[in-house]
Parts: sequence; C-alpha cells; structure tokens
Amino acid sequence: MRKRVIAWTAAVSLALCQIAVSQAPPVPLTLKDAETLALRNHPRVLEAQSNASEANQQVRETKSAYYPTLDADLTGSQGNRQARIGAGYLTASSLWNRFGQGLTLSQLITDSGRTPNLVASSGLHAQATQENYQATRYDVLLRVNQAYLDALRAEAVVRVAEETVKTRQVLSNQVTELANNKLRSQLDVSFADVNLSQAKLLLIRAQDAVKQAFAELTRAIGSGQTATYTLTDQGLPPSPPISPEPLIADAMNNRPELLSLQLERQSAQKFEQAETDLKYPTVDLAAVGGFIPFINQQNAPRLIPKEYEGVAVNVNIPIFNGHLFSARRQAAEYRELASEQRLRNVEQQVARDVRVAWASASTAYQRIDVTAQLLKQANLGLNLAQGRYNLGLSSIVELSQAQLNLTQAQIENLSAKYDYESQYAALQYAIGLLR
Repeated sequence: MRKRVIAWTAAVSLALCQIAVSQAPPVPLTLKDAETLALRNHPRVLEAQSNASEANQQVRETKSAYYPTLDADLTGSQGNRQARIGAGYLTASSLWNRFGQGLTLSQLITDSGRTPNLVASSGLHAQATQENYQATRYDVLLRVNQAYLDALRAEAVVRVAEETVKTRQVLSNQVTELANNKLRSQLDVSFADVNLSQAKLLLIRAQDAVKQAFAELTRAIGSGQTATYTLTDQGLPPSPPISPEPLIADAMNNRPELLSLQLERQSAQKFEQAETDLKYPTVDLAAVGGFIPFINQQNAPRLIPKEYEGVAVNVNIPIFNGHLFSARRQAAEYRELASEQRLRNVEQQVARDVRVAWASASTAYQRIDVTAQLLKQANLGLNLAQGRYNLGLSSIVELSQAQLNLTQAQIENLSAKYDYESQYAALQYAIGLLR
C-alpha cells in the first residue's frame, strides 16, 4: 500500500510538472538575444575559448627558458671511510657522512637563437588558436541565424495552414448545407471534405515542424532546457551584389579560418628555424652555494669547510647524435610545406564557398518577386473559381485546385522570404562578415 501511494504521488507530481512546463508563457527572443545566448552558453564556443587560453599558457611555458631556475637542495649521505664509487659513471666522488643544504641556480645564456624562434612559433600558434576561436563563434552564429529563420518560417506556415483549415471548413459547411437542400451533389461534399482533411494534415505537419524548429533553435543557442519563444520577424536584407569576385577578396581578408592557417604556417616556419638551430652550440651558467651544518670529519677524506659555493659556464657543441637533429629539421620542414598546402586548399574552398553562397543568395532573391507574382495570380484565380462555382459554371474540382494553388503559393512566398534571409546570412558568413 505504501509503495502504491509513493508511485501515485510521483505520477501526480510528474503530471503537475508537465502541466506547469506546458503552461509556461513563451519567452520573447530576438535574433540578437539568441546570438548573445549562443556565444555565452554554447559548448563549442566555450571549448574553443579554453583551447585559446591553453595556447596562451604554452607561450608562457616556452618563454620560461629566458629566466633562471632556482632549486633548493637538502642532502644527507652516509659512507664508509675513504670509500669511492667504483661502478656506473666515471667519477671520483667521495663517500662520507654529512648533511647539507643549499641552492642551485642555472641560466641559459644563449642557444644560438633556438629559444627566440620557439617563442615566436608558440606565439603565432596562440594567435592561430584565437582565430579558430573566432571561427567557432561565427559557425555558431550561422547556426543560430538559420535555426531562428527556420523557426520563423515554420510558424508562418502554421498560420497559413490554420487559415487554410478555416477557409476550407467554411466551404465544407456551405457545400454540406447546399447538398442538404438538394442544390449540390454529395460528390461536392466529398471533395470539400477531402480538401478539409488535407488542410488539417498540412496543419499537423506544420505544427510538428514548429516543434522541430524550436528544438533546433534551443540546441543552436546552447541550451539544454526545452522552451518556447516569441520570435521577432526580421527585415529583408539588401540584395546581393552583381558579382562574387569582390566578395572573394573580402573573404580572403576576413575569414578567421584563413587567418588561422596563415598564422600556423608562420608558426611552422619559426619552428623549422628553431629545429635548424639545434646544430649550433648552447651556453649555460650554473651556480651552487650553501652550508653543511653536520660533517663527520673523521669519516671525511680531508678537512671540509662548512660553507661552499661555485659557479661554472658550460658550452655544449653538438658533433654527432645519429642524425637526430637533421631528422628533426627535415620533419619540421615537411610540416611547414604541409601547412602551406593546407592554407592553399582552404583558400580554394573559401573561394568556392563564396561563389556558391552568392549564387544561392541571388537565386533566392529572384524567387521573392516570382513567388509574390505567383501569390497574386493564385488569389485572383481563387476569386474567379469561387465566383464561377457560386454561379454553377464550374465544378468543385476547379475550386479545389484553386484553393490548393493558393495554399502552395502562400507557402512558396513565405519560404522565398526566409530562404533569402538564410542564404544572405550564409553569404555574410562566407565572406567573414557575420558578426
């Protein structure tokens, strides 16, 4: 009994939550608001931002070679009197009982330009990562624009479907009443009912498309919560330019992907120079100092002072290491060549994308006038068909076809408007001006 009460309570609570969610008022959402939410919440944007921050820390990591390193040492040892280490490395270190503490300082004096090239390479890579972050932001903005416009189009189609159902319901009622008075046949009633059912199916599909469009919009703005929004219709953007060639030049200067690849190529060039510098000498400074508070002088080989200090400069000249440095230099050179070809490939892709986006936007812009004319003619055709049917000069088939033509023309006209807005956003993205 207790389990049943708990299950019943959980079911009621879930039902109340669903009712509360379904009754939640729509949230006003402009396109600008949607873009702001996406840039703040979308996981792709946050991931790219973290990658850019990581690259900045890698620059600091590379620059650390400019600064000295300072270590504190605490050492205690025990050994038998007059003993020496006899195996392992070539050494003459004495073994004796002691405990000491001190500091070790090391500083790179020069490595023949390798570190400056590595710092420059990492800095250019960090800038390239920042451009990738911008590219991710633009990708997200494009998805938001397209999802927002798709949602507006879906809502507009729902309004057309609702008006179609309303109009055909009126016609069905009129034809049924006329058939009851023996003024129309049952065939007219059947045609009217079929047209009404088709309109209702259109409305169901349109309502489902709205739900899908809002789900996509919710995903585009980076939200995991289901919500309904009150959207604001956007004004029609200006017409596309006559030729795509000036747009291609803009894209080459504005697209963050290209800027990122250009910086990556420069970074690869600096890294190749750094790998070349491996064959040159490096100069390091080392210094130590400290004191030994405890010494077993009896065990020590000689009288040892309690303080110590020393400094040394070491010059390391590479002679032969199994062609390691030459292999690294050649690998870096191939990496530079690959980055150059990668940039060339993306430049060609961007030029193609601009041409395709321009062609699509131009075609969509032309459709606006054509569909407007189509809608005008469909309205005229419906008025004429309605008049002829009312006068008994035509069958209901002609009137049904006129109604169908009008519904299709309305949907085409709406689709042309939103298609052009979406294609214009894609064109702005292709030339790197979608902000």
